[in-house]
Amino acid sequence: MKKFGGSKEKFYLCIVKKEFGKWLMDIAKYMVTALLLSTIFSDMQEPIIIYMVVILSIIVLIFGLYWINEAELEENKNKQKK
Repeated sequence: MKKFGGSKEKFYLCIVKKEFGKWLMDIAKYMVTALLLSTIFSDMQEPIIIYMVVILSIIVLIFGLYWINEAELEENKNKQKK
């Protein structure tokens, strides 16, 4: 029986975490871009929408950076073991 958590599985999980973090960072950038474009092309009368989008994009960006950092720490730990 094969033991789960071998070096190959950890390596692939590390790649998935890093890509998920990059994806979350892209989502945050798209949210800010959409907010900027919508405020340029239309007159935003609701400041609560601006605040909500900014806060949500910051949260998504923080999660993305967390996942990328977590993946890099695992990569460094796996490199030190070898």
